[in-house]
Amino acid sequence: MVFRKPPDGGWGWVIVVVSFFTQFLCYGSPLAVGVLYLEWLDAFGEGKGKTAWVGSLANGIGLLASPVCSICVSSFGARPVAIFSGFMVAGGLMMSSFAPNIYFLYVSYGIVVGLGCGLLYTATVTITCQYFDKRRGLALGLISTGSSVGLFIYAALQRELIELYGLDGCLLIVGALSLNILACGSLMRPLESPNSPRPEKMCVDKVPDQYFVYHEKEKTIEENISILEKGYIDEKCVNNVPDCKQDIILNKNVLSSINVNEKDTYKKKVVEQTNFCKQFAKRKWQLYLTYWKETMVLFKNKVFSALFVAILLFDIGGFPPSLLMEDVARSANISEDDYFMPLISIIGIMTTVGKLILGILADFKWVNTLYLYVTTLLMTGVALFAIPFAKSYLTLAMLSGILGFLTGNWSIFPYVTTKTVGIEKLTHAYGILMFFAGLGNSLGPPIVGWFYDWTQEYNTAFYFSGLCVLLGGFLLLLAALPCWNACTNQSSKLPPNTYSYKVASN
Repeated sequence: MVFRKPPDGGWGWVIVVVSFFTQFLCYGSPLAVGVLYLEWLDAFGEGKGKTAWVGSLANGIGLLASPVCSICVSSFGARPVAIFSGFMVAGGLMMSSFAPNIYFLYVSYGIVVGLGCGLLYTATVTITCQYFDKRRGLALGLISTGSSVGLFIYAALQRELIELYGLDGCLLIVGALSLNILACGSLMRPLESPNSPRPEKMCVDKVPDQYFVYHEKEKTIEENISILEKGYIDEKCVNNVPDCKQDIILNKNVLSSINVNEKDTYKKKVVEQTNFCKQFAKRKWQLYLTYWKETMVLFKNKVFSALFVAILLFDIGGFPPSLLMEDVARSANISEDDYFMPLISIIGIMTTVGKLILGILADFKWVNTLYLYVTTLLMTGVALFAIPFAKSYLTLAMLSGILGFLTGNWSIFPYVTTKTVGIEKLTHAYGILMFFAGLGNSLGPPIVGWFYDWTQEYNTAFYFSGLCVLLGGFLLLLAALPCWNACTNQSSKLPPNTYSYKVASN
């Protein structure tokens, strides 16, 4: 597919607006699932660890399936994938309202909604990168705030809907709101050149057609020979009866020789197609081998190895507060009358602020983005250690704001990845890291819930979470200190039609 030069404006701003609302609508409920988590605990009576799997799957499955999501967007385009994913998100939310047990929610809310969100995230980022080049960082920053604003609004919205219509009514209404994703997806017009030639079909696609043409050709030759043979023999038999039998034998020999030649040609074509399929499979196998070789090369980089451990531990320890903070307040016997706003809403609005401020800091030349990222990890670990000592709404609100701001370090994570592996390997490395981030998102809340089920209090769980984040931060710091300049100062030009994040230079 041939694309025009990114216009850095025009219809691109419409893409930014619809991508913002797409992330707002699809991620609002999964990120604010902590409000629903309390209702599911009361409705199904399961343990906190088992119930926490619903929200963790919804937020982690999209990252785990990021390679599949990328293939879908590359194969079908952003607009069809966005429209299809809108049906997935809306359908999953509506089906969840009829859930008879927690296992049904694992599929309807965890897998269906989570996979739809992953597809929509990939579609919005891809279409935005196609429309922007010089202003790509600004455009990506704007659409990424959609999920944080969705967390802020949906936390209060779902709480209000539950009070008015109950849990089932809330999920039905939220699912109906998600149908607006279809309208947003329909506006994601692909940036294709109208005069670009259509790519030719691969030889594999031509195999049935070639066989069909050959089959018709063979049939036509036989019919023509039969007609000529019949007419010639009839004429001979009328004029000269003795020569009739001789001509029949001669024509049959000619026909048989032609059929043998045609069959040999067909066999040659079959052999050629078989060899082509073997070569095609061999090339695919070589691509897989190359992929794994490049992956092993990435893990030889000390900073990258520490980075994947850090992102895994960060998501195991740093994600649970956004899901469990409301239950932490209820376990601390904090009255709902003391609530100024939901704690999850505070996390959401401060995440938006954190993304913007940390993104701006990363653009300064004197700021080392890796050290900035390590600082956010260490501060997150300290804040998690402080949660067990918070016994009032005010202190929990302050800690929620701090954790939300530090979670905004997602906006600088692509910068850190690029500085670590170089611009050429960004796509490969980022996909691997997102897989481990999804694994951390999926495991974090259930682990914290299991700690509560075992100890009947959250103190041990958040000590464990803080320890995980601090460990990841210290490992990344130790790996970066001796070899930061040697491993990360890589500069190269972008190949054509390759899109990536802008990176601040050190």
